[in-house]
Amino acid sequence: MPAKKPMRIKTITEAHQLSGLPKPDHPLISIVDYTDLQSSTNNSVDINQGLLLDFYYITLKKGFKNKLYYGQQTYDFDEGMLYFVAPNQLIRGAGASPEDDLSGWILLVHPDLLWGTSLANKIKNYEFFKYSINEALFLSDKEKTIINDIIQHIKIEYHSNIDNFSQDIIISHIETLLTYAERFYQRQFITRKINNHQILVRLEKLLSDYFNDDDLSTKGLPTVQYISTSLHISQSYLRGLLKSLTGQTTQQLIHEKLINKAKERLSTTDLSVSEIAYELGFEHSQSFNKLFKAKTNQSPLEFRASFN
Repeated sequence: MPAKKPMRIKTITEAHQLSGLPKPDHPLISIVDYTDLQSSTNNSVDINQGLLLDFYYITLKKGFKNKLYYGQQTYDFDEGMLYFVAPNQLIRGAGASPEDDLSGWILLVHPDLLWGTSLANKIKNYEFFKYSINEALFLSDKEKTIINDIIQHIKIEYHSNIDNFSQDIIISHIETLLTYAERFYQRQFITRKINNHQILVRLEKLLSDYFNDDDLSTKGLPTVQYISTSLHISQSYLRGLLKSLTGQTTQQLIHEKLINKAKERLSTTDLSVSEIAYELGFEHSQSFNKLFKAKTNQSPLEFRASFN
């Protein structure tokens, strides 16, 4: 049988109806408790099928017994995880099991709520909305308390009588939540440094093997997508990790490895610059010359002369 197409959910009201929940108090924002979701007897949402939402989906989940992948590692999410999904991103994963003791919440925010506010554009700059669902944020107890307090403030505000200040206050709380999440992600890059350093070791080996391959001239330069796919993590998570640990982007590290290989060939062989450029996957030596000079402030010939 052909695989089922992902289910598209266009509005928050529709999400409530499909989950067997009462109509939301506000059409553009809702906070759903997992306890209410579990007690619902009319839930037709199948996350195994896949979901495409037209709104932002932020959730703190605890008591999920199934294992999910985080990079190449597997984790039990009993202690709570926070993850972020932007509109039109596919959500797919193992569904809840009978052994689950789920708690936590889901925050749904429709983009229409952000119209006319600074957050409408700023929200696109938060890297964690580009992460896959497997790259969740693991919170400490103190961090959970901070995030849960903000969620309670949002809930109180949109349950109150709507007035001219309501939208500004709600948006302010959402922005505060996202700012804290950005801080906590940076903390996670540091506290998970053992796993992160393992990724760096694998990245170093991957690039070394790639640039030492005799077929480099036909394969061309490695792309960021190739690197992230080979490491089994998303491009944006890899970029955030490398920025935190090395201060460089993935592309910059690729270029650094390339330049080191070029210096080796320039200093240890009599090959022409054009031949070395071709070896390194460049179709045109001019492109190689331009990149080499941009990275070293020397042309390849100037480097060779200074080395000799």
